[in-house]
Parts: sequence; C-alpha cells; structure tokens
Amino acid sequence: MMRRFASIRRLGRNERANVVIEFALAGPFFLLLIMALFDYSWQVYANQVLQGAVANAARDATLEGNAGNQTALDNLVKKQVLNVFSDSTLTFTRKAYESFDKIGDPEVEVVLNGKTCFEDLNNNGTLDDDVGTDGNGGAEDVVLYVVKMKFDRVLPVWKMLDQPQETTLTATAVLRNQPYGANTATSAWVCRD
Repeated sequence: MMRRFASIRRLGRNERANVVIEFALAGPFFLLLIMALFDYSWQVYANQVLQGAVANAARDATLEGNAGNQTALDNLVKKQVLNVFSDSTLTFTRKAYESFDKIGDPEVEVVLNGKTCFEDLNNNGTLDDDVGTDGNGGAEDVVLYVVKMKFDRVLPVWKMLDQPQETTLTATAVLRNQPYGANTATSAWVCRD
C-alpha cells in the first residue's frame, strides 16, 4: 500500500506526467472551443452568402422588367446559396407597402358614428396585424423581401452542448420599386356594426 502512494508521489513530481494530466483536463475544453469557433465562422460565411444573394435579387426585383417574374429571382438566390450550402432549405416572402413608414404597421380600428371601422390598406377585407400585401407590389411600392435559410451545422459541437443541430438564418432587404408606372395604391374603409 505504501508503495502505491510512493509511486503516486513520484508521478506528481514528474513534469512530463504533470503536462499529460494538465492536457487531459484542459484539452477537451480547448477542443470544444476550437470546434465552436470553426462552426460559428461557417455560420457567418453562410450569412454573408445569403445576404449577398438576397441583396442582388432585391435590387433586380425593383426593375420593371423583373416585376412579373419574382420566381426567377428566387430561383437565382436559391442557386447561389445551394452552390455553397447544398443541404439548406430556403423560404421566400415578400410584402409590399405604400411607404417605408408603413412597414410592420397594423391596420387600426376606429369608432365612427357608433360603428367599428378600419381603413383596409391592403384591400383584403379583414383587419390585419400588418398592412402589407403579399407579393412585389407595383410601381413605387416599398418591398420587404425576407429569405430564411435552414441548414444543419457542420460540426457536432452543438449536440455536445445540448443544442439543436439545425439553425435558421434570415436575410432581409427593403427597397422601393422603380417608378415604372402609375402607383395604383387604393384603400377602402370597412365598417362593422
């Protein structure tokens, strides 16, 4: 029994053994840190690829020649992103507004002559939380273009940290359509008893 304690004491004085023990304690932490850094860098790169593709498509979408074929622009974004991140899934949404200050605003109810009314700014007949209309709108409309990209993270570091392996990145562009025609924005008041 005394021999065992003596050998442990000798091992404790041995500098090579100390290095091995210190590495065994600190090594997994640094490996996890390096893996997280690489994975985070990959996500930053993914975000840059997505933002660049969305910015180009959004600029092209404001031109009259592309007004009718937004699917082709979405496919171009998809092609650019899938070139680098082949296992990603992309979803596209567009909302058109009359002006920049209307983005995200709700339609507001007011009481007029005892009736509850609202100005139906998106002409769909219902009171909405967002006045935007789906699609690219018309001439001089402001368009909010949002693309979401879901993909699996490269390294398993997130599983080790009990986090989901899949992540979602979002790219947004807000631009005004060119004045290629008359702005056809109309609204109507809708009242309920």
